[in-house]
Amino acid sequence: MNNHPNTQKEELHKRLERFQNQCREKGLRVTKQRQEIFRTVAESCTHPSAEAVFVSVRKNLPNVSLDTVYRTLASLEEMDLLTRVGLSSKARFDGDLRPHCHFVCTRCGEVYDIFPQKGEAFTLPAGARELGEVKQVNLQFRGICKKCQGHK
Repeated sequence: MNNHPNTQKEELHKRLERFQNQCREKGLRVTKQRQEIFRTVAESCTHPSAEAVFVSVRKNLPNVSLDTVYRTLASLEEMDLLTRVGLSSKARFDGDLRPHCHFVCTRCGEVYDIFPQKGEAFTLPAGARELGEVKQVNLQFRGICKKCQGHK
């Protein structure tokens, strides 16, 4: 997210509004648990794991179970409200659906957002369009981050 507080609030508001609309379209109730789990991911810039979401949500909803968090994250992903990023051994979730890609550290598992600079664009290969309608692109670069390389 942009670091400007008003931009962050506006972006979070858009995400929450989209969440509520998607739930209604799918005939799902906007429960406190579902909303809190989505909000935790949507307002995070750290791509939290399911376990991190669980710990955060339990602060406000102490009776929520880890199973509920896993099932809710899976359903939010199916509804295209979140994306799964990172290493397959430790899935992380991203609520920022603006066009961007990720750098995933194969050593520590940290996930970093990479937003295109002004004038840059992600180009869809023609072969992808020939196969069908592309609804989402998930581009990940994998390597070893500077922290793990010993750089600051």
